[in-house]
Amino acid sequence: MKRRIGIFLATAVLALALSPGGARAQQPLSIRLGHVGFPGSLFAINADEYAKRVNGALKGKVEVKVFHSSQLGSDEQMMRGVKVGAPEMFLPSTIMSTAEQKFGVFEMPYIIVSRAHMKKVSENKQAQGALFEGLPAKGVRVLGDWENGFRHITNNVKPIAKPEDLKGIKLRVPGGVWRVKMFKAYGANPSPMPFAEVYSALQSGVMDAQENPFPQIASAKFQEVQKFLSLTGHVYTPAYLVAGEDFWKKLPKDIQASLSKIAWEMGDVARSEGARLDKELMGKLAPPMKANEVDKDAFIKASASIYEDFGKEVKGGAELVMLIQSLR
Repeated sequence: MKRRIGIFLATAVLALALSPGGARAQQPLSIRLGHVGFPGSLFAINADEYAKRVNGALKGKVEVKVFHSSQLGSDEQMMRGVKVGAPEMFLPSTIMSTAEQKFGVFEMPYIIVSRAHMKKVSENKQAQGALFEGLPAKGVRVLGDWENGFRHITNNVKPIAKPEDLKGIKLRVPGGVWRVKMFKAYGANPSPMPFAEVYSALQSGVMDAQENPFPQIASAKFQEVQKFLSLTGHVYTPAYLVAGEDFWKKLPKDIQASLSKIAWEMGDVARSEGARLDKELMGKLAPPMKANEVDKDAFIKASASIYEDFGKEVKGGAELVMLIQSLR
């Protein structure tokens, strides 16, 4: 009898806390949003803007707190953590392919040709289904499709104009199998490494090179420890605002709706901000680095095996590639 009374009281307290007039009404729900970007990166700009919009729209109900610069762990650590609510939200990019292999499609060189193309892909229901539908069962839910950007190679050895120029170069890549395969096909020696460790690896010579969008390069100050900037634009990487599924299912429907609506609205903001930063940062990166154009046709030709492998190894991969190419 005492046990039943105790359960009843605990249930009543929880219901009161979640009710509009209960404890939850006085204490906003705190949501941690983690990412690896440094202040000034596109990750940081977009995450901060999202938090500002949510905190304004849901004032008194929700408070989003942003943690930048890998404060809550590496991409891999946060991807594992978000599934158990630590943190509640996470802003991943390339690492999404570890949760769902089909996200590796965005590792295919030159598959996305422009931000307008990416917007079409982002809004395509068939593409959304292929990429997002299986994630909740794996503990992750996508709330918004943002941007990391077009990636370029920096290094300390020589200008990279064609794939064979990468032969033997020690190049840092993010986690995920496809970037490693791509640069191996080009002749480089790629190694995955957490983003927070890249500056020191370049400075010490542990790595010769890295590849990232302009905002990531500039905010991490890689131009201080790199000599050459090769404008490959080899991969466009989207970024995704994700929430842990268990955390998400416990939220009231009205809060879910607001968080999701604002997240999707941020897609256009992220792409616009990415385009602005590309123009603004070029003059800050070169000089000090020496910039050069590349033979993109040669890189595209050298990428054929990556597409073949993706089509063979990922179920539905070939169809997804064709769908995305059809939206150009």
